[in-house]
Amino acid sequence: MITLTNVTRRFGALTAVDNLNLKVAAGTIFGLVGPDGAGKTTTIRMITGIMAVTSGSISLLGSENAENVKAQIGYVPQKFSLYGDLTVMENIRVIGALYGANKKRVNELGTEILAFTNLLPFKDRLADNLSGGMKQKLALAAGLMHRPKVFFLDEPTTGVDPVSRREFWQMLYRLNKEGMTIFVSTPYMDEAELCTQVAFMNQGQLVACDTPAHLKAAYPFRLLELKAEGKQIKKILAGCPILDINAFGDHYHLVTAPNAEVNLSVEAALKAAGVTGYALREIPPTLEDIFVHLAGGGEP
Repeated sequence: MITLTNVTRRFGALTAVDNLNLKVAAGTIFGLVGPDGAGKTTTIRMITGIMAVTSGSISLLGSENAENVKAQIGYVPQKFSLYGDLTVMENIRVIGALYGANKKRVNELGTEILAFTNLLPFKDRLADNLSGGMKQKLALAAGLMHRPKVFFLDEPTTGVDPVSRREFWQMLYRLNKEGMTIFVSTPYMDEAELCTQVAFMNQGQLVACDTPAHLKAAYPFRLLELKAEGKQIKKILAGCPILDINAFGDHYHLVTAPNAEVNLSVEAALKAAGVTGYALREIPPTLEDIFVHLAGGGEP
């Protein structure tokens, strides 16, 4: 359904996307992740035809010219881009008219989509007066007005509260179950876990692409989780045979060699520093661990 072959995009001396090769199958939820500046937005804009490639080729729905299939794709950009001085329903009517639907059809489809996105009770509210989560739902609703086959979303839940994020993803899952292909970029690893396939980009290049389960199975290190109070944990454990220490909220992930047995040395170091009430256990890696590893160029 989507194929990128040796795609490169340069902005002067800057190479934003470097020789990218990707294949996205129909009916999947494809996640694109990576740090800021990795090339995610540029990639989506090239696929949707908003931006030209410097070299390489892109096939979308069987065409190498996105203009030929624009009626079959939907797009929600990073920033809210609808009309703040119009109501929710007025925004929907404008979008529907742009796609050539008559007034009766726009009202019917708009009412259906606003009900689907739980925005129907707010149809007369100005878009500027919506919360961040509701604005993203409105952008989602607008992108669905022409029933696209492929839906592109560029970090649609950034800055949105956790409840709205969950509701947004529930809607994406419903759309996907109805046969729609979803292509979404996200900075949240818990959202990446929900994707059928995940591609990780860094500095314009594709570093890894696979299912979440296969990516985690390929993690080459042993991982320990340490729950302990104190701000000097990294300093305290400096003498232990640990490859890396990453903080995750109120706990730490200790990265070790695959067969390393470091529990005793970690516990000894903690006791010597007077740290009590800690908990140490081996855990499987999360996608966040995978991407910390990949962002470091394969080093722990």
